[in-house]
Amino acid sequence: MKAVSDRPRERPIDYSIVIPVFFNEGEAVRTFLSIREDVIDKVPGRRAEVVFVDDGSGDDSFNELLRLQTTHRGLVRLIKLTRNFGQVNALKAGFVHARGKCVVAISADGQDPPGLIVQMLGAFFDEGFDIVVCTRTGRDESVYRLLTSRLFYWMMKRISFPQMPVGGFDFFLLSRRALNVIIRNWEAHTFLQGQVLWTGFKTKFVGYTRRKRPSGRSRWSFSRKLTYLIDGVLSNSFLPIRLISLVGMAFALFGFAYAVLILLLKTMGGIPVEGWAPLMIVLLFTGGVQMLMLGIIGEYLWRALAQIRNRDSFVVERICEDDARAVESTTLPSREGREAVEKRYRRSPSPRGG
Repeated sequence: MKAVSDRPRERPIDYSIVIPVFFNEGEAVRTFLSIREDVIDKVPGRRAEVVFVDDGSGDDSFNELLRLQTTHRGLVRLIKLTRNFGQVNALKAGFVHARGKCVVAISADGQDPPGLIVQMLGAFFDEGFDIVVCTRTGRDESVYRLLTSRLFYWMMKRISFPQMPVGGFDFFLLSRRALNVIIRNWEAHTFLQGQVLWTGFKTKFVGYTRRKRPSGRSRWSFSRKLTYLIDGVLSNSFLPIRLISLVGMAFALFGFAYAVLILLLKTMGGIPVEGWAPLMIVLLFTGGVQMLMLGIIGEYLWRALAQIRNRDSFVVERICEDDARAVESTTLPSREGREAVEKRYRRSPSPRGG
């Protein structure tokens, strides 16, 4: 009888793929099937795990992902959050529970080609890059979304992160040490792309054309983009505060000069009482500038308060994982189990990325 210490050790997981899910389990399952075909089958000898994070979905996503887990034992892990905490915090939940030597973040909307993960893994394992960023060099989307996205990341590049690619990114790989640094320095209103670039680790950029969304509509509305833009600027740049100081200084100098002018005119013969309209314009303009300045200062104070509170970024309700110690990630489930899932969700063969 062998001693406990003589038991074969569990083989470590080489890479984890984190997929946040908020709504529409069909997109998540199709993304997983593409990952299995275009990545896991193409990288033999590497153990993998796919971590789904249910970010408070309002449909049957979690139950459907549970069924997916039963047909892909040893490969799928599920994390259910108590409510919707947002995509960035859902990614953090996946990062915290991921066990791989590196972690890949990918959306479940089908716009990012999973086949690129093979190239990302090669850059990590073979070339030694700690961070691999898949940046969007083109988009198969509407002109409105294209222009707003480019404007957003252009501002990020000019104000906060000079190394930010113009097309931005949401699809990236992090080594374990880069991931640990990001989690350790997580902010209450984090701008994740900025945090990734802030680490300063050796980074490789891979360009690709983002595909059109296969179904549904994006919940990344203009208001959410604006909020994320404010988070990116205020959390990583002192420029707004510096502008407030410069504008305040300019108004103070102007007011002092204007006061001296009025005093001179008054001593030299008086000032006629007229000009109600110009006076109101000046008052309204200066009042608006002051309110804007107070608003910017308030944004900084709110972020400081949120950081001081140090509340959890997410709350986990349930973690589902089977005992996969003896199961390799490259071992596929039974044909009957695979066909049951694929028959329901596959519309056409998944496109190959890369």
